[in-house]
Amino acid sequence: MDRKLLCVTLSVQPSRGIVDEKFTVLVQNLPPGFQLTVHALHQCEDGHSWEAFAHYTADTTGAVNLSQDPSLGGTYSGVEPMGLLWSLRPVPGTKTGLRLRKVNVQTPMVVTISVYQGHQMEGFLDQVPLASVVVERWYMAPGVRRVPITEGSLTATLFLPSGPGPFPGLLDLWGDGGNLVEYRAALLASHGIASMALDYLTAEICRETGKMVDYDYFETAFRFLEQHPQILGSRIAMLGLSFGTAVTLRMAVYSEVIKLRCAVCISGSHVQPIDGPVEQIMVYLNKNVEKTRYDKDNQVIWRDLLLPIPTDPSLKVDVGRLRCPLLLVVGEDDQNWPSCESASDMKEMMERAGNSHLLTVLSYKNAGHLIEPPFTPFARASTFKPVSSQPSKVMTLWGGELVGHSRAQEDAWRKTLVFLRENLYGDTKPGALFSNL
Repeated sequence: MDRKLLCVTLSVQPSRGIVDEKFTVLVQNLPPGFQLTVHALHQCEDGHSWEAFAHYTADTTGAVNLSQDPSLGGTYSGVEPMGLLWSLRPVPGTKTGLRLRKVNVQTPMVVTISVYQGHQMEGFLDQVPLASVVVERWYMAPGVRRVPITEGSLTATLFLPSGPGPFPGLLDLWGDGGNLVEYRAALLASHGIASMALDYLTAEICRETGKMVDYDYFETAFRFLEQHPQILGSRIAMLGLSFGTAVTLRMAVYSEVIKLRCAVCISGSHVQPIDGPVEQIMVYLNKNVEKTRYDKDNQVIWRDLLLPIPTDPSLKVDVGRLRCPLLLVVGEDDQNWPSCESASDMKEMMERAGNSHLLTVLSYKNAGHLIEPPFTPFARASTFKPVSSQPSKVMTLWGGELVGHSRAQEDAWRKTLVFLRENLYGDTKPGALFSNL
Protein backbone atom coordinates (compact mmCIF):
# COMPACT_ATOMS: atom_id res chain seq x y z
CA MET A 1 0.00 0.00 0.00
CA ASP A 2 1.18 3.52 -0.78
CA ARG A 3 2.83 5.08 2.29
CA LYS A 4 0.59 8.14 1.87
CA LEU A 5 -2.53 6.00 2.26
CA LEU A 6 -1.28 4.61 5.57
CA CYS A 7 -1.91 8.07 7.05
CA VAL A 8 -5.60 8.29 6.03
CA THR A 9 -7.79 9.39 8.95
CA LEU A 10 -11.53 8.87 9.41
CA SER A 11 -13.62 10.63 12.02
CA VAL A 12 -17.34 10.38 12.82
CA GLN A 13 -18.79 12.98 15.17
CA PRO A 14 -20.54 12.15 17.35
CA SER A 15 -19.45 8.53 17.31
CA ARG A 16 -21.94 7.82 20.10
CA GLY A 17 -25.35 9.47 19.78
CA ILE A 18 -29.13 9.11 19.59
CA VAL A 19 -30.49 7.46 16.44
CA ASP A 20 -32.25 10.59 15.21
CA GLU A 21 -29.11 12.71 15.66
CA LYS A 22 -27.07 13.52 12.57
CA PHE A 23 -23.37 12.79 12.46
CA THR A 24 -20.48 14.21 10.42
CA VAL A 25 -18.18 11.83 8.55
CA LEU A 26 -14.80 13.30 7.58
CA VAL A 27 -11.98 11.56 5.70
CA GLN A 28 -8.60 13.34 5.61
CA ASN A 29 -4.96 12.93 4.55
CA LEU A 30 -5.86 11.61 1.12
CA PRO A 31 -4.06 12.46 -2.13
CA PRO A 32 -6.03 15.21 -3.95
CA GLY A 33 -8.40 13.65 -6.48
CA PHE A 34 -8.18 10.24 -4.80
CA GLN A 35 -11.15 7.95 -5.42
CA LEU A 36 -12.53 6.18 -2.37
CA THR A 37 -15.55 4.24 -1.11
CA VAL A 38 -17.07 4.91 2.32
CA HIS A 39 -18.79 1.79 3.62
CA ALA A 40 -21.16 1.15 6.55
CA LEU A 41 -21.74 -2.31 8.03
CA HIS A 42 -24.24 -3.32 10.70
CA GLN A 43 -25.04 -6.74 12.09
CA CYS A 44 -28.54 -6.71 13.54
CA GLU A 45 -29.80 -8.78 16.44
CA ASP A 46 -31.07 -11.63 14.23
CA GLY A 47 -27.54 -12.12 12.89
CA HIS A 48 -28.11 -10.68 9.41
CA SER A 49 -25.66 -8.11 8.09
CA TRP A 50 -26.63 -4.85 6.41
CA GLU A 51 -24.44 -2.50 4.40
CA ALA A 52 -24.44 0.82 2.59
CA PHE A 53 -21.66 2.45 0.61
CA ALA A 54 -20.94 5.53 -1.45
CA HIS A 55 -18.24 6.71 -3.88
CA TYR A 56 -16.36 9.96 -3.33
CA THR A 57 -13.41 11.87 -4.77
CA ALA A 58 -11.07 13.79 -2.46
CA ASP A 59 -10.91 17.56 -2.91
CA THR A 60 -7.76 19.62 -3.50
CA THR A 61 -6.92 19.48 0.22
CA GLY A 62 -7.16 15.68 0.25
CA ALA A 63 -10.39 15.53 2.22
CA VAL A 64 -13.99 14.27 1.89
CA ASN A 65 -16.79 15.59 4.08
CA LEU A 66 -20.00 13.56 3.69
CA SER A 67 -22.07 16.50 4.93
CA GLN A 68 -20.89 18.66 2.01
CA ASP A 69 -19.52 16.46 -0.76
CA PRO A 70 -21.68 14.46 -3.19
CA SER A 71 -21.68 10.72 -3.47
CA LEU A 72 -20.98 9.75 -7.09
CA GLY A 73 -22.63 6.34 -6.78
CA GLY A 74 -23.30 3.42 -4.48
CA THR A 75 -26.45 2.83 -2.42
CA TYR A 76 -27.19 6.56 -2.63
CA SER A 77 -25.94 9.56 -4.58
CA GLY A 78 -25.66 13.30 -4.04
CA VAL A 79 -25.01 15.18 -0.80
CA GLU A 80 -26.58 12.95 1.84
CA PRO A 81 -25.00 13.29 5.31
CA MET A 82 -26.99 10.33 6.68
CA GLY A 83 -27.17 8.21 3.53
CA LEU A 84 -24.93 5.58 5.11
CA LEU A 85 -27.78 4.79 7.51
CA TRP A 86 -31.03 5.17 5.61
CA SER A 87 -29.70 3.31 2.56
CA LEU A 88 -28.55 0.29 4.58
CA ARG A 89 -29.61 -2.94 2.86
CA PRO A 90 -28.98 -6.65 3.43
CA VAL A 91 -25.59 -7.78 2.15
CA PRO A 92 -25.63 -9.79 -1.10
CA GLY A 93 -26.74 -13.39 -0.59
CA THR A 94 -29.03 -12.61 2.35
CA LYS A 95 -32.60 -13.89 2.27
CA THR A 96 -35.24 -11.54 0.91
CA GLY A 97 -37.93 -9.72 2.84
CA LEU A 98 -35.88 -8.49 5.79
CA ARG A 99 -36.75 -5.37 7.77
CA LEU A 100 -34.27 -3.82 10.20
CA ARG A 101 -35.86 -3.17 13.60
CA LYS A 102 -34.18 -2.77 17.00
CA VAL A 103 -35.39 -5.22 19.61
CA ASN A 104 -33.22 -4.60 22.67
CA VAL A 105 -33.22 -0.84 23.14
CA GLN A 106 -30.84 -1.13 26.08
CA THR A 107 -28.01 -1.82 23.65
CA PRO A 108 -26.92 0.45 20.80
CA MET A 109 -27.17 -0.09 17.08
CA VAL A 110 -23.49 -0.58 16.23
CA VAL A 111 -22.29 0.50 12.78
CA THR A 112 -18.74 0.12 11.48
CA ILE A 113 -17.85 2.86 8.98
CA SER A 114 -14.79 2.18 6.83
CA VAL A 115 -12.87 3.75 3.94
CA TYR A 116 -11.68 1.67 0.97
CA GLN A 117 -9.48 2.58 -1.98
CA GLY A 118 -11.25 3.11 -5.31
CA HIS A 119 -14.91 3.13 -6.29
CA GLN A 120 -16.06 -0.33 -5.30
CA MET A 121 -19.40 -2.14 -5.32
CA GLU A 122 -18.70 -5.43 -3.53
CA GLY A 123 -16.17 -7.60 -1.74
CA PHE A 124 -15.64 -5.18 1.13
CA LEU A 125 -15.17 -7.86 3.77
CA ASP A 126 -12.37 -9.46 1.75
CA GLN A 127 -10.24 -6.30 1.90
CA VAL A 128 -8.34 -4.34 4.51
CA PRO A 129 -9.83 -0.84 4.86
CA LEU A 130 -7.71 2.30 4.88
CA ALA A 131 -9.44 3.37 8.12
CA SER A 132 -12.43 2.32 10.25
CA VAL A 133 -14.55 3.79 13.06
CA VAL A 134 -17.18 2.07 15.20
CA VAL A 135 -20.32 4.16 15.73
CA GLU A 136 -22.99 3.65 18.40
CA ARG A 137 -26.56 4.75 17.76
CA TRP A 138 -28.85 4.66 20.80
CA TYR A 139 -32.63 4.79 21.19
CA MET A 140 -32.27 5.47 24.92
CA ALA A 141 -30.48 8.68 25.85
CA PRO A 142 -28.33 8.66 29.01
CA GLY A 143 -30.60 8.66 32.07
CA VAL A 144 -33.71 7.29 30.32
CA ARG A 145 -35.25 4.52 32.44
CA ARG A 146 -36.92 1.40 31.07
CA VAL A 147 -39.71 0.07 33.34
CA PRO A 148 -41.56 -3.16 32.41
CA ILE A 149 -45.28 -2.91 33.26
CA THR A 150 -47.52 -5.86 34.12
CA GLU A 151 -50.12 -4.14 36.32
CA GLY A 152 -53.78 -4.30 35.36
CA SER A 153 -53.14 -7.18 32.91
CA LEU A 154 -51.03 -4.83 30.79
CA THR A 155 -48.15 -6.01 28.64
CA ALA A 156 -46.20 -2.79 28.30
CA THR A 157 -42.94 -0.96 28.86
CA LEU A 158 -42.73 2.56 30.23
CA PHE A 159 -39.78 4.77 29.32
CA LEU A 160 -39.16 7.68 31.66
CA PRO A 161 -36.95 10.61 30.63
CA SER A 162 -33.90 11.56 32.62
CA GLY A 163 -34.65 13.67 35.66
CA PRO A 164 -37.30 13.78 38.40
CA GLY A 165 -40.22 14.96 36.26
CA PRO A 166 -43.11 15.17 36.18
CA PHE A 167 -43.22 14.68 32.41
CA PRO A 168 -45.98 14.69 29.83
CA GLY A 169 -47.00 11.17 28.82
CA LEU A 170 -47.72 9.24 25.65
CA LEU A 171 -49.31 5.90 24.82
CA ASP A 172 -47.54 4.31 21.82
CA LEU A 173 -49.42 1.80 19.63
CA TRP A 174 -47.94 -0.15 16.72
CA GLY A 175 -49.90 -2.15 14.18
CA ASP A 176 -51.21 -5.54 13.18
CA GLY A 177 -47.87 -7.32 13.62
CA GLY A 178 -48.38 -7.38 17.39
CA ASN A 179 -45.59 -7.85 19.94
CA LEU A 180 -44.12 -5.29 22.29
CA VAL A 181 -42.24 -2.82 20.10
CA GLU A 182 -40.21 -0.46 22.23
CA TYR A 183 -37.82 1.58 20.11
CA ARG A 184 -40.10 4.49 19.23
CA ALA A 185 -41.25 4.93 22.85
CA ALA A 186 -37.62 4.82 24.01
CA LEU A 187 -36.70 7.52 21.51
CA LEU A 188 -39.64 9.71 22.54
CA ALA A 189 -38.53 9.43 26.16
CA SER A 190 -35.10 10.58 25.01
CA HIS A 191 -36.88 13.76 23.92
CA GLY A 192 -38.56 14.35 27.29
CA ILE A 193 -41.90 12.53 26.90
CA ALA A 194 -42.68 9.61 29.22
CA SER A 195 -43.82 7.00 26.71
CA MET A 196 -45.48 3.63 27.17
CA ALA A 197 -45.08 1.01 24.43
CA LEU A 198 -48.20 -1.16 24.63
CA ASP A 199 -48.70 -4.69 23.26
CA TYR A 200 -52.42 -5.08 22.66
CA LEU A 201 -52.72 -7.80 20.01
CA THR A 202 -50.32 -10.41 21.41
CA ALA A 203 -50.41 -9.34 25.05
CA GLU A 204 -50.10 -11.90 27.86
CA ILE A 205 -53.82 -11.62 28.59
CA CYS A 206 -54.56 -12.50 24.95
CA ARG A 207 -52.48 -15.66 25.25
CA GLU A 208 -54.12 -16.58 28.54
CA THR A 209 -57.71 -16.08 27.41
CA GLY A 210 -57.41 -16.78 23.69
CA LYS A 211 -59.35 -13.56 23.10
CA MET A 212 -58.51 -10.08 21.88
CA VAL A 213 -58.42 -7.20 24.34
CA ASP A 214 -61.34 -4.82 24.51
CA TYR A 215 -61.24 -1.04 24.67
CA ASP A 216 -61.02 -1.00 28.46
CA TYR A 217 -57.48 -2.38 28.07
CA PHE A 218 -56.40 0.94 26.56
CA GLU A 219 -58.26 2.84 29.27
CA THR A 220 -56.32 0.84 31.87
CA ALA A 221 -53.09 1.85 30.17
CA PHE A 222 -54.18 5.48 30.09
CA ARG A 223 -55.11 5.42 33.78
CA PHE A 224 -51.71 3.98 34.61
CA LEU A 225 -50.02 6.91 32.89
CA GLU A 226 -52.46 9.40 34.36
CA GLN A 227 -51.84 8.22 37.93
CA HIS A 228 -48.08 7.76 37.66
CA PRO A 229 -46.30 10.16 40.06
CA GLN A 230 -43.76 11.22 37.44
CA ILE A 231 -46.31 11.91 34.70
CA LEU A 232 -48.51 14.97 34.21
CA GLY A 233 -51.94 13.34 34.12
CA SER A 234 -53.53 16.22 32.21
CA ARG A 235 -50.89 16.12 29.46
CA ILE A 236 -51.08 12.73 27.79
CA ALA A 237 -51.06 11.93 24.06
CA MET A 238 -51.61 8.83 21.96
CA LEU A 239 -49.56 7.86 18.92
CA GLY A 240 -50.66 5.07 16.59
CA LEU A 241 -49.29 3.60 13.38
CA SER A 242 -51.39 1.51 10.98
CA PHE A 243 -53.88 -0.53 13.06
CA GLY A 244 -52.78 1.54 16.04
CA THR A 245 -54.32 4.55 14.30
CA ALA A 246 -57.74 2.87 14.27
CA VAL A 247 -57.54 2.34 18.02
CA THR A 248 -56.15 5.82 18.72
CA LEU A 249 -58.94 7.57 16.83
CA ARG A 250 -61.60 5.36 18.40
CA MET A 251 -60.40 6.11 21.93
CA ALA A 252 -59.83 9.81 21.28
CA VAL A 253 -63.43 10.30 20.15
CA TYR A 254 -65.53 7.83 22.14
CA SER A 255 -63.75 6.97 25.40
CA GLU A 256 -65.15 8.52 28.57
CA VAL A 257 -61.88 7.77 30.36
CA ILE A 258 -59.20 8.78 27.87
CA LYS A 259 -58.90 12.55 27.65
CA LEU A 260 -56.04 13.33 25.32
CA ARG A 261 -54.01 16.48 25.05
CA CYS A 262 -53.29 15.54 21.40
CA ALA A 263 -53.03 12.56 19.06
CA VAL A 264 -50.67 11.50 16.25
CA CYS A 265 -51.83 8.98 13.65
CA ILE A 266 -49.41 7.55 11.07
CA SER A 267 -50.45 5.60 7.97
CA GLY A 268 -53.89 4.57 9.16
CA SER A 269 -57.61 5.09 8.81
CA HIS A 270 -60.76 6.04 10.68
CA VAL A 271 -62.74 3.35 8.85
CA GLN A 272 -64.04 0.72 11.26
CA PRO A 273 -67.35 -0.52 12.72
CA ILE A 274 -67.82 1.77 15.69
CA ASP A 275 -70.38 -0.49 17.41
CA GLY A 276 -68.42 -3.43 18.73
CA PRO A 277 -65.10 -4.54 20.22
CA VAL A 278 -61.61 -4.30 18.74
CA GLU A 279 -62.14 -7.72 17.19
CA GLN A 280 -64.86 -6.25 14.96
CA ILE A 281 -62.25 -4.18 13.15
CA MET A 282 -60.44 -7.40 12.26
CA VAL A 283 -63.71 -9.00 11.16
CA TYR A 284 -64.45 -6.01 8.95
CA LEU A 285 -61.02 -6.20 7.32
CA ASN A 286 -61.28 -9.95 6.75
CA LYS A 287 -64.74 -9.56 5.27
CA ASN A 288 -63.14 -7.64 2.39
CA VAL A 289 -60.22 -10.03 1.94
CA GLU A 290 -61.25 -10.67 -1.67
CA LYS A 291 -60.06 -7.13 -2.41
CA THR A 292 -56.47 -8.20 -1.73
CA ARG A 293 -54.21 -7.53 -4.72
CA TYR A 294 -50.72 -8.65 -5.73
CA ASP A 295 -48.09 -6.79 -7.69
CA LYS A 296 -45.91 -8.27 -10.43
CA ASP A 297 -43.55 -9.68 -7.78
CA ASN A 298 -46.45 -11.38 -5.95
CA GLN A 299 -46.23 -8.93 -3.06
CA VAL A 300 -49.45 -8.40 -1.11
CA ILE A 301 -51.35 -5.10 -1.41
CA TRP A 302 -54.02 -4.64 1.27
CA ARG A 303 -54.95 -0.97 0.84
CA ASP A 304 -58.19 -1.78 -1.01
CA LEU A 305 -59.72 -3.63 1.94
CA LEU A 306 -61.07 -0.34 3.30
CA LEU A 307 -61.97 1.21 -0.06
CA PRO A 308 -64.06 2.93 -1.11
CA ILE A 309 -64.26 5.03 2.06
CA PRO A 310 -67.80 4.32 3.30
CA THR A 311 -70.48 6.97 3.62
CA ASP A 312 -72.27 4.97 6.34
CA PRO A 313 -71.49 6.84 9.61
CA SER A 314 -71.56 3.55 11.55
CA LEU A 315 -68.46 2.43 9.66
CA LYS A 316 -66.08 5.24 10.56
CA VAL A 317 -65.01 7.17 13.62
CA ASP A 318 -66.84 10.49 13.85
CA VAL A 319 -63.76 12.69 13.92
CA GLY A 320 -66.06 15.71 13.84
CA ARG A 321 -66.46 15.07 17.58
CA LEU A 322 -62.71 15.21 18.20
CA ARG A 323 -61.73 17.83 20.77
CA CYS A 324 -57.94 17.61 20.79
CA PRO A 325 -55.31 18.50 18.16
CA LEU A 326 -54.70 15.69 15.66
CA LEU A 327 -51.64 15.18 13.46
CA LEU A 328 -52.07 12.83 10.49
CA VAL A 329 -48.91 11.56 8.77
CA VAL A 330 -49.53 9.84 5.43
CA GLY A 331 -47.47 8.44 2.61
CA GLU A 332 -49.06 8.97 -0.77
CA ASP A 333 -47.65 5.64 -1.99
CA ASP A 334 -48.97 3.68 1.00
CA GLN A 335 -49.87 0.24 -0.39
CA ASN A 336 -51.00 -1.23 2.93
CA TRP A 337 -53.72 1.16 4.18
CA PRO A 338 -55.68 3.82 2.28
CA SER A 339 -54.15 6.53 4.45
CA CYS A 340 -54.43 9.34 1.88
CA GLU A 341 -58.10 8.70 1.11
CA SER A 342 -58.80 8.41 4.83
CA ALA A 343 -57.02 11.67 5.61
CA SER A 344 -59.04 13.47 2.92
CA ASP A 345 -62.30 12.10 4.31
CA MET A 346 -61.36 13.01 7.87
CA LYS A 347 -60.51 16.53 6.77
CA GLU A 348 -63.93 16.89 5.11
CA MET A 349 -65.68 15.50 8.18
CA MET A 350 -63.87 17.91 10.48
CA GLU A 351 -64.52 20.87 8.18
CA ARG A 352 -68.25 20.10 8.21
CA ALA A 353 -68.19 19.78 11.99
CA GLY A 354 -66.25 23.00 12.49
CA ASN A 355 -63.23 21.46 14.22
CA SER A 356 -60.79 21.38 11.30
CA HIS A 357 -58.61 23.91 13.15
CA LEU A 358 -57.51 20.94 15.26
CA LEU A 359 -56.21 19.02 12.24
CA THR A 360 -52.73 19.04 10.71
CA VAL A 361 -51.94 16.73 7.79
CA LEU A 362 -48.43 15.87 6.65
CA SER A 363 -48.60 14.16 3.25
CA TYR A 364 -45.51 12.83 1.46
CA LYS A 365 -45.54 12.05 -2.25
CA ASN A 366 -42.97 9.24 -2.45
CA ALA A 367 -43.45 7.75 1.01
CA GLY A 368 -44.96 4.37 1.78
CA HIS A 369 -46.64 2.85 4.83
CA LEU A 370 -43.74 2.40 7.25
CA ILE A 371 -42.99 5.99 8.21
CA GLU A 372 -40.56 5.49 11.09
CA PRO A 373 -38.02 7.58 13.02
CA PRO A 374 -35.41 9.26 10.81
CA PHE A 375 -32.57 7.33 9.18
CA THR A 376 -34.41 4.01 9.66
CA PRO A 377 -33.40 1.85 6.65
CA PHE A 378 -36.11 1.83 3.98
CA ALA A 379 -38.15 -1.32 3.34
CA ARG A 380 -40.45 -1.10 0.32
CA ALA A 381 -41.58 -4.66 1.03
CA SER A 382 -40.87 -7.22 3.72
CA THR A 383 -42.19 -10.47 5.13
CA PHE A 384 -45.01 -9.86 7.58
CA LYS A 385 -47.46 -11.93 9.62
CA PRO A 386 -50.56 -10.01 10.67
CA VAL A 387 -52.17 -11.12 13.90
CA SER A 388 -55.61 -10.85 12.34
CA SER A 389 -55.64 -13.33 9.51
CA GLN A 390 -52.83 -14.97 7.58
CA PRO A 391 -51.60 -18.30 8.99
CA SER A 392 -48.05 -17.63 7.85
CA LYS A 393 -45.80 -14.80 6.80
CA VAL A 394 -46.42 -13.13 3.45
CA MET A 395 -44.35 -10.69 1.41
CA THR A 396 -46.14 -7.41 2.02
CA LEU A 397 -45.77 -4.34 -0.18
CA TRP A 398 -45.51 -1.23 2.00
CA GLY A 399 -44.76 1.22 -0.83
CA GLY A 400 -42.52 4.24 -1.05
CA GLU A 401 -39.26 5.09 -2.81
CA LEU A 402 -35.85 5.09 -1.13
CA VAL A 403 -34.94 8.78 -1.18
CA GLY A 404 -38.46 10.22 -0.93
CA HIS A 405 -39.43 7.91 1.91
CA SER A 406 -36.24 8.64 3.82
CA ARG A 407 -36.82 12.38 3.43
CA ALA A 408 -40.39 11.91 4.69
CA GLN A 409 -39.22 10.05 7.79
CA GLU A 410 -36.83 12.82 8.73
CA ASP A 411 -39.31 15.63 8.10
CA ALA A 412 -42.26 13.89 9.75
CA TRP A 413 -40.30 13.03 12.89
CA ARG A 414 -39.06 16.60 13.31
CA LYS A 415 -42.57 18.00 12.94
CA THR A 416 -44.08 15.30 15.15
CA LEU A 417 -41.72 16.26 17.97
CA VAL A 418 -42.65 19.93 17.55
CA PHE A 419 -46.35 19.02 17.54
CA LEU A 420 -46.00 16.96 20.71
CA ARG A 421 -43.91 19.56 22.52
CA GLU A 422 -46.31 22.30 21.51
CA ASN A 423 -49.35 20.46 22.82
CA LEU A 424 -47.85 18.55 25.76
CA TYR A 425 -45.52 21.21 27.13
CA GLY A 426 -46.98 24.47 25.92
CA ASP A 427 -50.24 26.32 26.35
CA THR A 428 -50.13 28.01 22.96
CA LYS A 429 -52.95 27.96 20.48
CA PRO A 430 -52.88 24.66 18.51
CA GLY A 431 -50.82 25.04 15.37
CA ALA A 432 -49.18 28.33 16.31
CA LEU A 433 -45.63 27.02 16.65
CA PHE A 434 -46.15 24.27 14.11
CA SER A 435 -47.00 26.73 11.35
CA ASN A 436 -43.51 28.19 11.58
CA LEU A 437 -41.87 25.00 10.36
